[in-house]
Amino acid sequence: MASPGTPDMRPWPPSQQHVRVGNTTLRLATWGQGPPLLLLNGIGGNIEMWEGLATRLAGRRLIMIDMPGTGGSPALLGPLRMSGYASLVVGVLDQLGVERADVLGYSWGGALAQQLARSAPGRVRSLVLAATMPGLGGQPPAPWVMALIATPARYYSQTYLKLIAPVVFGSDPVTADAATGEARRRRPPSLVGYSQQVYAITGWSSMRWLGRLDVPVLVLSGARDPLAPPRNGRILARAIPGAQLRIVDGGHLFLLEQPEEGSEAIRAFLQDQDQDTEALG
Repeated sequence: MASPGTPDMRPWPPSQQHVRVGNTTLRLATWGQGPPLLLLNGIGGNIEMWEGLATRLAGRRLIMIDMPGTGGSPALLGPLRMSGYASLVVGVLDQLGVERADVLGYSWGGALAQQLARSAPGRVRSLVLAATMPGLGGQPPAPWVMALIATPARYYSQTYLKLIAPVVFGSDPVTADAATGEARRRRPPSLVGYSQQVYAITGWSSMRWLGRLDVPVLVLSGARDPLAPPRNGRILARAIPGAQLRIVDGGHLFLLEQPEEGSEAIRAFLQDQDQDTEALG
């Protein structure tokens, strides 16, 4: 087994499979060995976009899912709210025989991670909430940022991604494209799938129950994030009992563009959870 922080030298992409959860087909991949770490991506994201971060999280069994209508997963037959997506994730864990997992949720996936901890607390050992917010009750992005993120055009057009990167992600256009551009354009989300994810999170909020979450939580926020302003990280960390907060340099894509600082914090946090689990026997 590779030691934590040592790049996993096996070929990327990882082995993939399709599973059925109810009437939904999902593409998923697992990579590495060790305690399971579930990665939940941002809106429209696909498995391939995790590559840069995944190689820095060795010593974990990474579980990655293409949400319906993204990557290699067909869209839902009918729309779901966030609790419905959480049920799909539980179904994936059941299929893989994973009783409990650490969960890293990024952006939209951070909202899903919160909902998963609420809906199925026994399946979550710990949470890492990166570049995300509590929904209603948090600090929303500026209206023009919301308008630009409402379309999946950045997944189809390199030009569009570079144009919006400074405004939406707080990123240098070239850096943003280099970090995720190829993976974005290779497997873009369908318009239906993207719209279903927008619908799921519209009006969603975790504020009324964050104080009842009973798992260790690390909150990571980018200091220059226009899409999930860093005040949201402070709101989350104040509301969740015992949560740790770390504000890192970078914009919304800090874990993908410059993953060193964020991945170091994640590794240290997860190692603490490993030690606590061992101490409990």
